[in-house]
Amino acid sequence: MTDTDLQIEEKKEAQATGESTRNVPVFIPAVDIYESENALTLVADMPGVPLDSVDIDLDSDQLTIRGKVPQQEEKGKVILKEYTFGDYYRQFTLSSDIDREKIQASMKDGVLKLVMPKAEAAKPRKITVKSS
Repeated sequence: MTDTDLQIEEKKEAQATGESTRNVPVFIPAVDIYESENALTLVADMPGVPLDSVDIDLDSDQLTIRGKVPQQEEKGKVILKEYTFGDYYRQFTLSSDIDREKIQASMKDGVLKLVMPKAEAAKPRKITVKSS
């Protein structure tokens, strides 16, 4: 095993762009983005965010993902605390290659999945060569 095999990555706190109505830190969720022939798939890690607390907005080319984690009451004396409570926020600029009308989102076990189909004009196609 090398040093790069197992690395602990700390949550990264987002820089506030405005006033918040909640007094909690806001974190940048870790994401993976995959490209296939027909779509881009974004997978975001947002532990503790219930389905009804996920908000995804698309305004022009700006895709904004927000997730609110309900505050949990601590029972007993804290001996070790490694999990920091907070909300999630991430924003992306989409290219014109994405078909905005067909974007689909799903959430399971704290993982948000966005499937963003490519517009027909952006999909690769085979051009047939004819003899003249």
